[in-house]
Amino acid sequence: MRNFIKLFALLLLFGTSFATQAQETEVSPYDFGKMWTFENAPLAYFQKTYGFTPDEEWLTSVREAALRFSTFCSASFVSPNGLIMTNHHCSRGVGGALMEGDEDFEANGFYAATQADERKAPGLFVEQLIKLADITAEVKKITDQAKDETESRKFRDSAFTMIKEKYGKMKGWEGLRLQTITYYSGGRFSLYGYKRYEDIRLVFMPEAQLGFYGGDPDNFTYPRYNLDCSFWRAYDENGKPMNTAKHFYKFNLDGVKENEPVFVVGNPGSTERYRTVAQLEYDRDFRYPIQLESMTDRHRIMSEIYEKNPSNALLNQIFSTSNGMKAINGIVEGLEDPELFQRKVAMEEKIKAASSNKALWKDLETSYKSLSPYTSEISLLNPRSSSGAAYQLAFSLADYESSMSKGEKEETLEQRRTDIRALAKKLKEPIQFRYLSTLLKQLKKHADPTDTYIKSLMGNSSPEASAKDILSQTKMGDEKELDKMLAMGKEDLAKANDPLLQMGRALHPQFITAVTAFRSSGAMRRDLEAKIANEAFKVYGSSLPPDATFTLRLADGVVKGYTYNGTEAPYKTTYFGMYDRYFSNNKKFPWSLPKKWENPPMELLQTPINFVSTNDITGGNSGSAIINKNMEAVGLIFDGNIESLPGNFIYDDAVNRSVSVHAGGMTAALQYIYKADRLVKELKGK
Repeated sequence: MRNFIKLFALLLLFGTSFATQAQETEVSPYDFGKMWTFENAPLAYFQKTYGFTPDEEWLTSVREAALRFSTFCSASFVSPNGLIMTNHHCSRGVGGALMEGDEDFEANGFYAATQADERKAPGLFVEQLIKLADITAEVKKITDQAKDETESRKFRDSAFTMIKEKYGKMKGWEGLRLQTITYYSGGRFSLYGYKRYEDIRLVFMPEAQLGFYGGDPDNFTYPRYNLDCSFWRAYDENGKPMNTAKHFYKFNLDGVKENEPVFVVGNPGSTERYRTVAQLEYDRDFRYPIQLESMTDRHRIMSEIYEKNPSNALLNQIFSTSNGMKAINGIVEGLEDPELFQRKVAMEEKIKAASSNKALWKDLETSYKSLSPYTSEISLLNPRSSSGAAYQLAFSLADYESSMSKGEKEETLEQRRTDIRALAKKLKEPIQFRYLSTLLKQLKKHADPTDTYIKSLMGNSSPEASAKDILSQTKMGDEKELDKMLAMGKEDLAKANDPLLQMGRALHPQFITAVTAFRSSGAMRRDLEAKIANEAFKVYGSSLPPDATFTLRLADGVVKGYTYNGTEAPYKTTYFGMYDRYFSNNKKFPWSLPKKWENPPMELLQTPINFVSTNDITGGNSGSAIINKNMEAVGLIFDGNIESLPGNFIYDDAVNRSVSVHAGGMTAALQYIYKADRLVKELKGK
């Protein structure tokens, strides 16, 4: 019934004139979100909304207390002695490499009782945004001379190089890592200067059971009970803790109150809120459904492998895939939501109405229609580990044959032979049949009916029968036979007819054709996207935040619960709730608890552990501090609720919530469970 209602709603929406509905739908510039850049913070909006206008000193202090944690998360300084706060899930992979002897951080966590015990992580770094500049005028002065998009890109790259050289010699910019940032699809450009810290040492991380409490079932949900935190420390070149007294967030253990204004300071990874209606229709009808189906099938196969041969590495892959499945499914449901989609339609109509070049949207729509026949190939035929070794090997064999015919260098060919031999060793694994038959099933289902390559590959056989035939008849699993083929010249290789090589010959060109189709129109599409984004900028000016780019942003919001499942989600949860999950699920994983957690004191039980707010976040914000107007850390971002997933293309604060670890909840666990007195004193400023 639910699916019927959804379908009926879609028919009502898409069977009605978009233009008519657009006139009746109220639009808001905040549909594009609230991920503000520091160089263009909306001070008037902050004053009007919160009665608070940050001054330059506030913005600088907040910016320089924030960090990028390696290349994948956010973090922040939370003491004058270089103490860094980020998520457990950001630290888990890095921290695991620091175990010594029979240590098990997954099961027991880690705490450095003394400064000497803090453990250095080779290769780990954090970056602090020290300088920023708007370089739009400088870039456009050069790119405006270009004759077409291809020349414009060359001119832009040249401009970036010259600007970096210029600023790298300016006072205050020396020694910084310089990064050029493109905003609004090329409408605006900024230059950022980062200071990098490379001596980073682990201070504390909880057990995986606490850092990922509730596991995959609780992921993207709320109410939530998760101690997803960890602490590191930055050291200077002399091996002493960094002096960060000028810029850090003091901990406020009791600073979370309902309806209180709060700010998330972090590096959101990516959003797609400036995509046009035509692009979103392509995403809804082609791009995401195929991705979701493929991930679902791969998840099922990996879960079967895990049941027979469990490992932490595979479990992490399964979780990563589950995380992606939930995220994409949430986006698809948002795209199928009549109200949310109509808001995108209405916004586009408003911007088009003010534009003197309405053909931009039509041209982009035409481009995406021409790409739809290649969607299954671009999504399914990309050779990756989740495709299985048989397909990877078939693709590599075809790639090798192509390299031979082109007369590529021997060192290149030898590297390809090495890769082929490694893949061939996996062919006899029973699970490879599942991978290959699943791929063939997906291709048969999604390929364009006019394509003949599926027929040539499978004939009238089923995907299962075809996979069985290919794997039973190939000789590539025999090391001697494989060596014979790899020793052939290009003429003899062209005559070879091994089933895997034939499969590669059938599928490899299809992927290359799809990639070529996307790439050949890429420059034109980017040009149209930039021009359309500029049309939006003409309507709203600097009041629009750009899409996320894994660069530092300031996102405002308020602490606030919401309605869900016919009831009210409270703005905060407590450790009492975590123990209810523990007992209600019969102490079973992923709601089990380590032994040290089994007899908690009352002081811990009544302490808040998580809370929600309306701040605008996305992937990359993991590890971001959430602060109040006094620049005090009141929490640590670690997730969004399930209702936040459509935030990839539209921001809606009615039910979109960020989920944070409560500052008081972190210190309570450190005090009552981990007995981490040294760390507690530092966080309390003692």
